[in-house]
Amino acid sequence: MLDKLKNIEEKFEDIEQKLFDPAVVSDIGQYRKLLKEQKRITPVVEKYREYKKAQAAFDESRTLLESGGLDRDFRELVEDEYASAGEDMKRISEELKLLLLPKDPNDEKSVIVEIRAGTGGEEAALFAGDLFRMYSMYAEAKGWSAEIVNSNDTELGGYKEITFTIEGDGAYSRFKFEAGVHRVQRVPETESQGRIQTSAVTVAVLPEAEEVDVEINPADLHIDYFRASGAGGQKVNKTSSAVRLIHIPTGTVVECQDERSQYKNKDRALSILRSRILEEERKKNSDAIAGERARQVGSGDRSERIRTYNYHEGRVTDHRIGLTLYKIDAILNGDLDEIIDALITADTAEKLKAEEE
Repeated sequence: MLDKLKNIEEKFEDIEQKLFDPAVVSDIGQYRKLLKEQKRITPVVEKYREYKKAQAAFDESRTLLESGGLDRDFRELVEDEYASAGEDMKRISEELKLLLLPKDPNDEKSVIVEIRAGTGGEEAALFAGDLFRMYSMYAEAKGWSAEIVNSNDTELGGYKEITFTIEGDGAYSRFKFEAGVHRVQRVPETESQGRIQTSAVTVAVLPEAEEVDVEINPADLHIDYFRASGAGGQKVNKTSSAVRLIHIPTGTVVECQDERSQYKNKDRALSILRSRILEEERKKNSDAIAGERARQVGSGDRSERIRTYNYHEGRVTDHRIGLTLYKIDAILNGDLDEIIDALITADTAEKLKAEEE
């Protein structure tokens, strides 16, 4: 591990020198790439230098103890320093192991979230709206922005489906754990007999692809412009600002009708199209990734779930880690950190175990 850390530090120092090279500074693409890499490895380098400082103190105190001839008071002081530095080395070593774990290259990206009502009809559509509100409030608490891209709403204010973006550094690192089937158990507003109904909603989370990730040939696009509409066909505006993109080679279709401007809708639709195409390319390249979207979305059946929201008992249970919290109101108001932090901890533990094996 120490050899690997030494190489990372040398790479960091090399990047620092290059960032002052006029030829590099004038090349915006290369300069940004180096800045991004520097930012990625900075925490590792800082922690490694902290380790080396503790190791120096440990070695120095050990040398003094082995040399002998110390008076009692000074020897006790050196022994304390020796023990303290040893503990610091152990602690920092464990922190370095975590920092050296393979990182998801998409973790720092913004995300595109797709929520679709599954089993449960209107009640599922209403819960899709509840989840959209929950994610929007969570994003706001994190200082991120949530914007609707496209939606198919219902007469009662729910969503058959809704697609939106969460813009912010590191959004994917946390939202990726929300992908899957979310099950709700409650008495529906539409249920006159007061019986608890179980419904399901699917959530898919895609990292937002950049232009450098996916190049789209304009000749491969079929573009339609139309008027945006709301529930029951009610017109949202009188101009044909909504955009539908069809990527001819893959048959991928994306609609965006939230913005009033054709240009903005087209730009946002292209962003989503790139993300979907990138996801499809990943599927083709790896069997594990090939099943990722199917794993995320499933069939929308009640039995395929990652999390259950039980209104009657006031609880939320994440089935992947067996975590149950009795604060459903807070969670639906965007208080998701306790759940997501627990999922990240479990994911990290699995990665550490895999590294050790």
